[in-house]
Amino acid sequence: MLFEFNNDAPLYRQIAEQIEEGIFTGVFPPGSQVPSTTEISRQFNINPATVLKGMNQLVASGLIEKKRGLGMFVTSSAPAQITEKRQSEFFEHYVAQFITEAQQLNLTKDDLIALIERGYDHA
Repeated sequence: MLFEFNNDAPLYRQIAEQIEEGIFTGVFPPGSQVPSTTEISRQFNINPATVLKGMNQLVASGLIEKKRGLGMFVTSSAPAQITEKRQSEFFEHYVAQFITEAQQLNLTKDDLIALIERGYDHA
């Protein structure tokens, strides 16, 4: 985990994002335990309350669950939830802007498909 202490994003959000990224990439597969609040707090010298706030965001979104006396564990639905969220964000941030720009350039849907295929052929 890497935290940017001079970043505009609050530390608790960075913690949640780092763990979410670990779930997405398979570092923390479904059913696995994520590092404890104490572990993260000690390792990165972050206030335990800040770490807990980030963890609680993940609990609230259903990505991890608390097991009393055992710790926090990745839910079985977490990878699918993250993928769905990221696909939605991809559409909002990239595809919607892409289509708007294409319309301003008078490109048709077929033109766009041809451009995308050309991009895949060259990748």
